Amino acid sequence: MDFEVLIIGSDVNAYYMARCTHEAYNKKAYMLIKDNLAFTKHSKIINRIYNDKIWDENCFISAVNEFLMKHADKKVVVISSNETYAEFLVRNKSRFKSNILFNYPDMDILTSLTNKELFYKTYKSSILNFPKTIYFDLKSSSLDDVKLDFPVVIKPANVVLYNHVSFKGKKKIYKVFDQEELKDVINSIKSSQYNDTVILQEYIPGDDSHLFDSVVYCDKNGKVDLISFAQIGLQEHKPSMVGNAAVLINGYNTFGVDNSEMISSIKSFMETIGYKGFAEFDLKYDHRDHKFKVLEINARQGRCSYYISKAGYNLVKILVDDLINNERLDYTIVDKKVMLSFVNKSIIKKYIVNQEFKKEALKMYKDAVNPLKYEKDFSIFRELLYIKRDKNYNKSYRNYNW
Repeated sequence: MDFEVLIIGSDVNAYYMARCTHEAYNKKAYMLIKDNLAFTKHSKIINRIYNDKIWDENCFISAVNEFLMKHADKKVVVISSNETYAEFLVRNKSRFKSNILFNYPDMDILTSLTNKELFYKTYKSSILNFPKTIYFDLKSSSLDDVKLDFPVVIKPANVVLYNHVSFKGKKKIYKVFDQEELKDVINSIKSSQYNDTVILQEYIPGDDSHLFDSVVYCDKNGKVDLISFAQIGLQEHKPSMVGNAAVLINGYNTFGVDNSEMISSIKSFMETIGYKGFAEFDLKYDHRDHKFKVLEINARQGRCSYYISKAGYNLVKILVDDLINNERLDYTIVDKKVMLSFVNKSIIKKYIVNQEFKKEALKMYKDAVNPLKYEKDFSIFRELLYIKRDKNYNKSYRNYNW
């Protein structure tokens, strides 16, 4: 059956899903774009549709339906690159034309994952392990009641609302080392338009190599088809990007820990809650009790999930086979050893702390994949983008520490 792929957004996530479309089907994906970001601006593998009003829910629905009507003779697989657009799709599924196809969980599950307070409270008794967590209401909670050892991690409970506000010193995640820093951050957030709960959480000790990434795909019937498990050697250190992997190796673990128990727990958890679609688990290995603690679950493919394609499982093909061809994978643990890196070798040499991971990353570097570097999408403009990003990475790692 003929079909089109419509991607919502223009970030790294959106770009590599367009790349997956091109790699699997040798066709351009369409992309509904609010902002003309550098990742997609000069791409030759994307049909761009600009609409600066799609951050508004009703305008989003109108824009998607306009596309669906223009392609009424085809099925349209729609992919969101962030939680906001995913919520718009799920909440309004009855308002879209009948040729739309997407795979996301029901609204109650989606909300339970995107709202971090609801997430930790809903699943605290599940099979998963979490860091010690306090829910701080900006209107009524008192800092005197916060009983956590420093350092403490601070992050918004309502990610969707937080993404819509801007204020001086805004960070994606904060790490504070004493009561005075904690007070300053809370007051800074209070002064913004963000008025929901913030999460205060124990900081699990360990350098970036204690972080792990797991990508999961649950088919339209809620069965887990695929799980990966990758060790992160280096995360982004720029304040707006902390929490995103910069270097990871799938099918690898320097701590000598058996990943199979955690993988089994992820599968059981996802099928128990009835999840559908892609999800990304952010985990940190806690050497104090030898357990993987779940930091969050993103209800979509993550910024670095392209490594799944490098391992032989094209993300868009998985969706198309499930939604259009009614074909599902036999349950697969993606254990092929592959490396993804957004940064150059000099940054790996200088900033990866785990020496064993660093040695392996340098050995694998020549075969590593960068989601943005696609040989069939080469141009001088994209080459300049890579050069600029390398300079920015050098600057951010030099100036920021996590």
